[in-house]
Amino acid sequence: MLTRRHFIRTTTALFSASMTASPLLASTWPTGAEKAAWDAQVTPPGYDPATSNPWGLHPRFLPQRVQANYGLVPGDIHVDAVARYLYHIEEGGTAMRYGVAIGRGDLYEPGTYTIKRKVEWPHWTPTRNMIEREPEVYAQYEDGMEPGPENALGSRALYLYVGDRDTYLRIHGTPFPRSIGSRASSGCVRMVMAHIITLYPQVAMGSTAYLYDADGTVTARS
Repeated sequence: MLTRRHFIRTTTALFSASMTASPLLASTWPTGAEKAAWDAQVTPPGYDPATSNPWGLHPRFLPQRVQANYGLVPGDIHVDAVARYLYHIEEGGTAMRYGVAIGRGDLYEPGTYTIKRKVEWPHWTPTRNMIEREPEVYAQYEDGMEPGPENALGSRALYLYVGDRDTYLRIHGTPFPRSIGSRASSGCVRMVMAHIITLYPQVAMGSTAYLYDADGTVTARS
């Protein structure tokens, strides 16, 4: 059984000095100029991941480089549902740690997933379950939401699969950065938009994402 204790030694935190649904065939996609403008809009001036905090987050949720436990696979992602951290494992025994928000109650689904799609400034459409559960919130978006800083998936999205099945779970940016550290989503893992912009190019297609449960265990999904 894989537990939270196996993947990170949290006693060492070293700051780096430099450091859902979505339509596959949307009718329009943002241009490079639009994406660059939105990136600039959601990234603080003079952005330093380790110190910039216009969102008022607890400092522990700012990106940090930490020491990883021996034997973890570089490139993999581990999400600690208890501490609300996402770890991206690096070569050389370190990991970048980011604060996240996770799903409310039983909407959070621990398990082992594969990242099989990545999108910059994605479209978003709520699932039918989301609309049925909270029509007052999601029904207005049943035909989808265009990309942009107000989009529910934010600046970047990593799409989680089990085999060839899209789970509709995402690791994505959020227009609600003050939710970081809480249980706020409909199942996805939320990140500050500027933070996932930094993470996104470091994550390879086919990487594994482990979402740990609140009791510290994770099981493979089939």
